[in-house]
Amino acid sequence: MASPADFSFSQADGARTALCTGDWTAIEMGRANERLESALAGASDVTLDLRQIGRCDTAGAYGLLKAAAAAPKPPKMVARPEVERLLELVERATKAEPTPVVRHRSFHQLFERIGRGVIHLGLEVFDTLVFFGHLLVATGRAIANPRRVRWAACFALAERAGLDAVPIVMVTTFFIGAVVGLLGANMLTTFGAQVYVVELIGVAVLREFNVLITALLLAGRSASSFAAEIGSMKMNQEIDAMRVLGVDPFDALVFPRFFALLFTIPLLVFAATIAGLAGGMVVAWSQLGLGPVFFEQQMINNVGATHFWVGMSKAPVLAVIIAGIGCRQGMEVGGDVESLGRRVTAAVVHAIFATILVDAMFAIIYMKLNI
Repeated sequence: MASPADFSFSQADGARTALCTGDWTAIEMGRANERLESALAGASDVTLDLRQIGRCDTAGAYGLLKAAAAAPKPPKMVARPEVERLLELVERATKAEPTPVVRHRSFHQLFERIGRGVIHLGLEVFDTLVFFGHLLVATGRAIANPRRVRWAACFALAERAGLDAVPIVMVTTFFIGAVVGLLGANMLTTFGAQVYVVELIGVAVLREFNVLITALLLAGRSASSFAAEIGSMKMNQEIDAMRVLGVDPFDALVFPRFFALLFTIPLLVFAATIAGLAGGMVVAWSQLGLGPVFFEQQMINNVGATHFWVGMSKAPVLAVIIAGIGCRQGMEVGGDVESLGRRVTAAVVHAIFATILVDAMFAIIYMKLNI
């Protein structure tokens, strides 16, 4: 049975002895080592009798050595062999010099890091292709047998991940259109060509800003949501339970989210287009005196519908990329919270980067096609 550490002094034949009793361990030692250190600080010619100690660990041994070091003259210690060995071990450890940390930096390590990065990038590309291949198979199964699709989940996710984003998308694109109108009004007025601000607003909003702003907002809003939802299910082993029950997680989790964004992003882009043009029209009307009727007529005559369809053509591709990245990062979550946070962050960053990259590729392609 454990007993707290303690000590007592006795004197016989002119010799003073400090008798230590109890368990000198990290749990039972308490402040006994500090009291012993204070008692030995002003004493000399004291013998430490450690034979009555019950259990002793490294914390107790360190406390005894520290108390003995406080005496003016190192006291003589009498202990059982196993306690002596422990005291010697702890004393050597306290007197040992710390191991220096040597960091070798060489070109070998630099090339090794570069090689690991290249291999990691190749594995990421391979895993992404595998994921999209599995998603393509799930989409093919859904087209071949629509009755197996969980339509309730699809439309619920479409409302939550897409339609609920209509207010923020419209407000953001409204101010983007207004900013484009302000810049165009300030620059074109210098050259006396302020009437062309309508064409500037129309082309900028219809071709780029409507779909780009919508995709970026969905990348930060829906991609992170998809990764967090699927990742939490992965942590709770719900996805493993689905596989045990014979349910493909791609059919139950990935395809509904893929369908939700694919179904709602054209509607969001259309709403963003209306809001962006409205913002530009408000600026053109208030700053340049170009009324709504003139604005609309200029849009019809000089801008046309081609730019609108160019912007709309990017929407399905960006929906597939955003939904795919968010779901894939969720499926890669491990069993800890740190992995979940890392994957959610990666989903947002990768989705935003991929959105901008794909938009730039579309711009180059349409420029080469002279569209």
